[in-house]
Amino acid sequence: MDEERIQFFKKLLNERLTALLQEAGANLGKLTDEREMLSDTLDIASMESSRDFTLRLQDRERRLVHKLRQALQRIDDDEYGVCIACGDDISAKRLMARPVATHCIDCKTEAEQQERRVF
Repeated sequence: MDEERIQFFKKLLNERLTALLQEAGANLGKLTDEREMLSDTLDIASMESSRDFTLRLQDRERRLVHKLRQALQRIDDDEYGVCIACGDDISAKRLMARPVATHCIDCKTEAEQQERRVF
C-alpha cells in the first residue's frame, strides 16, 4: 500500500477513535446523571432497560476502540492492509468499508462459513 493511502487510513482511524472516545465520555456522564428517585415500577424498569442498552452499546464501542488502536499499531508496524491469515493484501474497498479489517474478504468468508458449521 502506498504512503498516501496509509496516511488516509491513519487519519480515518484516528478520527473514528477520537469520535468514539468523546461519545463514550458523554454517555458515561448520562449514566451517572440518572440518579432520580423513581417510585413508579414502570419508570424504574424503563430506566433499567435503557441503562442496560446503553451499557451494551458502550461495551461494543469499547471493543471497537480496541480494534481501532490495533489497526493504528499495525500501521506503525507496516502490517496494515495485510491479511493475518494468508498474507495477501486486503483490498482498499474492504478497508474503506471496514478500516479495522484484519482478513481479506476470502479468508473472512471462509472463517464465517466455518463458524456457521460449528453452530
